[in-house]
Amino acid sequence: MKQPREILIAPIITEKSSSLQAAYNSYTFRVSKNANKIEIKKAIEKTFNVTVLKVNTIRQRGKVKRMGRFSGKRADWKKAIVRLKTGDSIAEFEA
Repeated sequence: MKQPREILIAPIITEKSSSLQAAYNSYTFRVSKNANKIEIKKAIEKTFNVTVLKVNTIRQRGKVKRMGRFSGKRADWKKAIVRLKTGDSIAEFEA
């Protein structure tokens, strides 16, 4: 069993994630690439003491970047959009 700190990397705070939070009580996190929905759900519930209703995951490809004539690629990563039960909230996003 992985620890929640290994699964949850960072919260994603953007305009789109803020509108999802207001409309659907959904929060967005950057998660480990090899974490599945069940592990993400358990990690969120254990870390923030909330009830998770639904987890959507998105695999993001890393962008190809150039520095002059050299080309490289950013790392691939995974994003999770977590929907919480009505009335639950995560205090770290409220600030």
